[in-house]
Amino acid sequence: MDRRKFIQKGALTGSFLSLGGLSINAMATTVDNSAFAKADTAKHHFNLKYAPHIGMFKQHAGEDPVAQLEFMAAQGFTAFEDNEMRNRPIAQQEAMAKTMKKHNMTMGVFVAHKIYWTEPNLASGKQTWRDEFLADIKSSIEVAKRVNAKWMTVVPGHVDLRQNMAYQTAHVVETLKQASAILEPHHITMVLEPLNFRNHPGLFLSESPQAYQICKAVNSPSCKILFDIYHQQIQEGNLIPNIEKCWDEIAYFQIGDNPGRNEPTSGEINYKNVFKYIHSRGFEGVLGMEHGNSIEGKTGEQRVIDAYVESDQFL
Repeated sequence: MDRRKFIQKGALTGSFLSLGGLSINAMATTVDNSAFAKADTAKHHFNLKYAPHIGMFKQHAGEDPVAQLEFMAAQGFTAFEDNEMRNRPIAQQEAMAKTMKKHNMTMGVFVAHKIYWTEPNLASGKQTWRDEFLADIKSSIEVAKRVNAKWMTVVPGHVDLRQNMAYQTAHVVETLKQASAILEPHHITMVLEPLNFRNHPGLFLSESPQAYQICKAVNSPSCKILFDIYHQQIQEGNLIPNIEKCWDEIAYFQIGDNPGRNEPTSGEINYKNVFKYIHSRGFEGVLGMEHGNSIEGKTGEQRVIDAYVESDQFL
C-alpha cells in the first residue's frame, strides 16, 4: 500500500451478547444491562504497545479523531500514531493530546517533513533542500511537544541517479547529523524508515542494514531506525535475524501483513512469533499499526482487534 495513497480503511463489528431461553418473572431481580455492556467493551490487556491510527475504527467511533481515540482506549490500545499530526489544526492537536493523556496513551510517530518521492533531496547534498529539511525538523519539534511525541518519521527521499551511492550516503549522514543536533536537547528521536522497492521504487533508503550503517555514522540518540515489518518482509525477508542485527539502533516498529498491507493473520507473516521476539528483548516502545483493514465496515474493524488479540497471545 502506497503511503502517498494510503487509505485508512475502516472496519470492525463490535461483539454483542445474545441471550436465549431466559424467562424473568415479576419477582425476579432486574437484569443490569450495563453489566453486559461493560463485558462487551472490556479492555484487552496487550503485552506490547500497538498503536492504531485515525480512520482504522471510524465505523465504530465516527469521524471525530477524539472519539476514535476514546474507542481505541476502550479496546485496550495503549498507544496511537498519526502520520498527519503535523498538518492538523493546533486546537485539534491539543484536544487529541488531552485525550491521550486522559487514557495514559503513548503518542507514536508523525511524519516530520515534506517527503520527496521522486526527487533526491537529502541524497543530492544541495544546501537548499538541506535547509528546507532542517526547517521542517525545527517546526516539528513544536508539534511533538504539543502532543507529547518522542518519535518522528524521516524518509530521506529519492536516490540521486547522477551520484555514486557513497557520496549520497555522505550527504544524508551530514544532514541527519545536523538534524540530530537540533533534536537532542529536546530528547526527540527521528526514526529513519526504509521502504520497499515495490511500493516505493527508487527511494534512497530501502534496507535495514543500510539504515543501521547510517545510524551508526550519525551516532546520535536522536537518529534511530523505524523497522517497518511489512516493508522489510518485501525488501529482504529474514525478519527476526535482521531485527536482531539492527536491535541497538531500532527505536520504533510498524506493522502490516503481506500481501495486502493489512492486519496480522491476513497474510504470510507469523506475527505471533515476531511479537514474541520483540517482547523477549524487553522492547517498551510503540508498534504502529500502519496498515489497512482486510474487510470493510464494522466487521473488518472487529477483525483487526481480534487479530491483535490473537497475535499478542505469545506468552
